[in-house]
Amino acid sequence: MSPRWEPNPDIRTGRHVAHNLHAHLVFVTKYRKGVFDDVMLKRCEEIMREVCDKFETELREFNGETDHVHLLVHYPPKIALSKLINSLKGVSSRYLHAEYTGHINRIGLGPVLWSRSYFAGSCGGAPLSIVRQYIEGQKRPI
Repeated sequence: MSPRWEPNPDIRTGRHVAHNLHAHLVFVTKYRKGVFDDVMLKRCEEIMREVCDKFETELREFNGETDHVHLLVHYPPKIALSKLINSLKGVSSRYLHAEYTGHINRIGLGPVLWSRSYFAGSCGGAPLSIVRQYIEGQKRPI
């Protein structure tokens, strides 16, 4: 980076890349059944932090309600977001089923905790209109 710029701690660097990628993820329980209580959400957060660590990804925020969870992840460009999501949902489902079998069985979810669908949205940085103006304002050679 140029010395005229203040280093941004959010910008992560690799050998040939500087990046600041964030995604907002939402996972919904199967049939939107109210499964989670505070204890289960805390355990779910722990599990998802461990999965993120293995993917060299940082779980910045986590919260949820009885039938869904929200995550804010800071991830490197070498990670396919779909693979991270698959691992987050799969590992958390297995661990939570093993640890809270009675509770989950009473609700009637069967062997599946999460719905097959999910929401993933990119977030952070400047609004698209500002990025568009910045790109348009570049001094193109004639």
